[in-house]
Amino acid sequence: MSEREYFACVGKRPGMFVGTASSFHQLTAFLTGYDQHAIRHGGQGLTGWHEWLVARRGRNCNHAWPGQVLHIALPEGWNNITDLLPGDATRAIKVLFQLLDEFAAEREASPGAQNSDCGTPAAPPSRSI
Repeated sequence: MSEREYFACVGKRPGMFVGTASSFHQLTAFLTGYDQHAIRHGGQGLTGWHEWLVARRGRNCNHAWPGQVLHIALPEGWNNITDLLPGDATRAIKVLFQLLDEFAAEREASPGAQNSDCGTPAAPPSRSI
């Protein structure tokens, strides 16, 4: 299963992974744990995700990647990442998984993309000599 497929599974049934389908904060904590585990075991995890979000948004600020997602999903702002209004949380979660899908698709299409199942770089193309 590719990272893109995995993220799609989490996005379709987030409550199965974090216990509640409507907590943006819990989903970002889960994804941060996924990232750290992947990196610790030789995978890419979410390497480049924050930078990708900054480029997508067109500007940077002092927020980590969850805040960058919220800036994109809720451009009018929010008060507390751990206590979003229900409609805002729903929108933020939807946008989070749309952005993750775009990010993963771009990374899969790039040369040397890694599969999360094995954590090893793709083999370089063979050359005829």
